[in-house]
Amino acid sequence: MRILADMEELRFKIRDKGRFGFMDEHGNVVIEPQYVEAEDFYNLYAKVKLNDHYVHVDLLGRLLIKQLYKFIGYFEEDLSRVRLIKRWGYINGKGDEVIEVSYDDAFDFSNGLAAVSLNNQFGYINKEGKVVISPRFNWAGDFKGELAPVQWFGKSGFVDKNGLFILNTPFEKCFPFQKNVAVVLHENLWGLIDLQGNLLLPPQFPYFSGSTNGEFFDDMAIFKVDNKFGFVSIKGEIAVLPRYESAGDFSEGLAPVQLHGKYGYINKNDELVIPFMFEDAGLFSEGLAQVKQHKQWGFINPAGEWCIPPKFDQVMPFKNGLAWAEKKSNWVYINQSNDIIWKEPDLHS
Repeated sequence: MRILADMEELRFKIRDKGRFGFMDEHGNVVIEPQYVEAEDFYNLYAKVKLNDHYVHVDLLGRLLIKQLYKFIGYFEEDLSRVRLIKRWGYINGKGDEVIEVSYDDAFDFSNGLAAVSLNNQFGYINKEGKVVISPRFNWAGDFKGELAPVQWFGKSGFVDKNGLFILNTPFEKCFPFQKNVAVVLHENLWGLIDLQGNLLLPPQFPYFSGSTNGEFFDDMAIFKVDNKFGFVSIKGEIAVLPRYESAGDFSEGLAPVQLHGKYGYINKNDELVIPFMFEDAGLFSEGLAQVKQHKQWGFINPAGEWCIPPKFDQVMPFKNGLAWAEKKSNWVYINQSNDIIWKEPDLHS
């Protein structure tokens, strides 16, 4: 399934002579390459670097430049957090500072509220900038559904949008709910609870900083024990025993795993669907997955058949019908028929 931007306006990052711009899905240049650095579009805006500062640019190439900030975030629920020197606030899609830069820290909006801190105490504000839950927590996470995780004096639990405690837990830290489960942390081991606070999976998997640690994709989450990888289901069941040397997230029902130095794909029952035959492997996206063979990347379908033969030095997953690829340091975008939709102009042209 293709995930389309509003009004089906899609943008893909392109490069020309070391400068970055954006094209549409047909390969037409919409924003001329002119920026020394640029990130992909997300929620109708991209971040580009201008005079040593990042600024937002919209789908038509218009810059939100009413104020230069030390840091700008991504737009979530039509607002982006920004930092000016040491204080945080929020801007809207016109670049207006709609919530004054006044907080010690600020998180993205989620379900209409954002966690902010003053004097090392976290609370929540709404999109009008009104404090709806007064700062009194040592840490606060995103609202997912009607609950958000909070931490205070070594304890943790969940509050509702009125700031009332709905769940108190015996764990050091809780994380936002994913559907009906949440990750909890105890002595640097993570487990799972349900919406009623029932323990689905006792904390038993080591918590690794910078890793996903119970983040679910396709209702499955990776865990690591003794340098081996397995999967737990969103029901709290160990679905795949930890026996793999490496693993990627589930997507479209399959996950890449490594055994004896080679990658293949398993299903959620830990059945091998695509044999261990690749040097590296990525996630399935829009029906295809990028895999590496003989030091070159191509794409296969869920049957393990080559749809785009391995001929690229680097590739990215298909997104909105196109995939980025690189060959001999030149960028191209291809479709699933292996047609070149756009290619980087020659440096000497």
